[in-house]
Amino acid sequence: MNEKNKIYDDKMTKTINNLDGELATIRAGRANPHVLDKLAVDYYGTPTPIQQVANVSVPEARMIQIQPWEKSMLKAIEKAILTSDIGINPTNDGTSIRLVFPELTEDRRKELAKEVKKKGEEAKVAVRNVRRDGNVAFKKLKGTEISEDEIKDLEDELQKITDKYVAKIDKMVEAKSKENSRAELSDCNVEKLFTDYLYADKFLRTWRLI
Repeated sequence: MNEKNKIYDDKMTKTINNLDGELATIRAGRANPHVLDKLAVDYYGTPTPIQQVANVSVPEARMIQIQPWEKSMLKAIEKAILTSDIGINPTNDGTSIRLVFPELTEDRRKELAKEVKKKGEEAKVAVRNVRRDGNVAFKKLKGTEISEDEIKDLEDELQKITDKYVAKIDKMVEAKSKENSRAELSDCNVEKLFTDYLYADKFLRTWRLI
């Protein structure tokens, strides 16, 4: 890679990293500790990520448990969650905080799919804006010691870099969409197992009566 394109590659990498963080915070019907990533609490006058003042675990598929190292931090953590856009009311039992994730409705799944797609499109725009900035900078090289062929090579290389990151974004969006689908399938399987259990229980009770 030409050194002049390295700066634009780095900027596109940051866009990918930002997208990764944003997608991680999107709830897919299962407990995901990453929803807490953007939350901070006041720890002795310093805004501090929740993960740095508490042990965060996932004891059940739809539950996050937050156990602060210092009990006095419970109310601060609870307040941070309540004032956030997570959309889940925390349960404070005096020693830890629990977040129970509700099953996703069909309407909510559709909203999440749109949100994932939107974030992907925004990331693509950001990547293409970086490409635009690079091309503008390259055009300014005309009339310098850099030849037109070299400028064309820089532009071609930057386009290939852009294509690479756009493809990465598509894969990330696809992976997140599949995650939502797996959550939906899991919900359906649980419901089916429960239905089968009720049917089998009814059958056995009937058989015993005969």
